[in-house]
Amino acid sequence: MSKTTITVPMTKLVKTMRYLALCSHVGLIGWMITWYFFLPMTADYSVGFIILIYIVPLLLPLPGIIKGLPYTHAWASFIVLFYFLHSITVIYAEPTQIIYASIELVLAIGMFAGCSSFARLRGQELGTGLPKLKSVMDDEKKLYEGKPNE
Repeated sequence: MSKTTITVPMTKLVKTMRYLALCSHVGLIGWMITWYFFLPMTADYSVGFIILIYIVPLLLPLPGIIKGLPYTHAWASFIVLFYFLHSITVIYAEPTQIIYASIELVLAIGMFAGCSSFARLRGQELGTGLPKLKSVMDDEKKLYEGKPNE
């Protein structure tokens, strides 16, 4: 028995946010690898530390972002905040690496904006968004109106 699925087409804005998230995500992975493995560094970190702290967190949501899953985009927007904070800290504390950190900052902002916007807009398209609080309150009022308090 074949399983049929209904696909909801993406609007142009949603596609743009998806591509912004995807390109920024892949760019951030590539940039972190380039920065910590190929550019001269003043601080010495072990390879294991760099992979565990800077690379692995970005690889976790990658399959879902490639597939365009709104839920994955939503939680990936939380992961990228670490890279945002890291870049701001390096810009402030390590002036010799301001250009490297600025590139990370631009990619992190792009990924955050793309992921959070895509998750919200695509969720609305698919009808999986959270209902407005007013409608929830109205539904509860209708449900319990007229019933005696227990």
